[in-house]
Amino acid sequence: MRVPVVIVNLKAYPEALGAGGLDLARICESVAEETGTSIAVAPAMPDLAKVAGEVRIPVLAQHFDPVKVGSNTGWVPIEAIEEAGAEGSLLNHSERKMTLSDLRAAVTLCRDAGIESVVCADTVQEARKVAGFRPDYVAIEPPELIGGDVSVTTAEPEVVTKAVEAVGKVDPEIKVLCGAGVKSREDVRKSLELGTAGVLLASGVVKASDPRKALLDLTRGMSGR
Repeated sequence: MRVPVVIVNLKAYPEALGAGGLDLARICESVAEETGTSIAVAPAMPDLAKVAGEVRIPVLAQHFDPVKVGSNTGWVPIEAIEEAGAEGSLLNHSERKMTLSDLRAAVTLCRDAGIESVVCADTVQEARKVAGFRPDYVAIEPPELIGGDVSVTTAEPEVVTKAVEAVGKVDPEIKVLCGAGVKSREDVRKSLELGTAGVLLASGVVKASDPRKALLDLTRGMSGR
């Protein structure tokens, strides 16, 4: 993914399943082309292949399991998301936490497969720890602010700056993203000012009354407009 980047996580919101998810992905694609902003989308797993086959922006899986292909009913190996067309995966979101051993294995699998890993961290301490696995991105997201009306950049800006510093000390090549409550151009602008390479968000676009308008507003924060 090109940075700075806006990653839109569609989660499992009813507005983002099936045809709704594809419509939202197409909005993301349209806004990316119109504004020149780097935008990626993470659809629900059943919609991954459909979305990846229909849009030209990067499509990420919301999760995968570090298991081998074969007799693993109900699990999702990395080969499945690759076959679906994913260019990377979110991992360890606060709504889908992983053990450290599984997370390390999943990041290694991404690296070996040549797809990007976006590892979520609830705290600065967790961000520092997961950075040791050498993912492509670490997304700092205090869980108490996810889905709320106040961005972490306003409520706890020091969490963002400390995460950027902590991850940079482990490996300056790892890019840090900011999430939790990001809903406006000002939130995006502040995130970049605090040293991040972009934002990871969901409800600010998916639950907006006009998702296209909301996303256009967010992209203006990339250029300070």
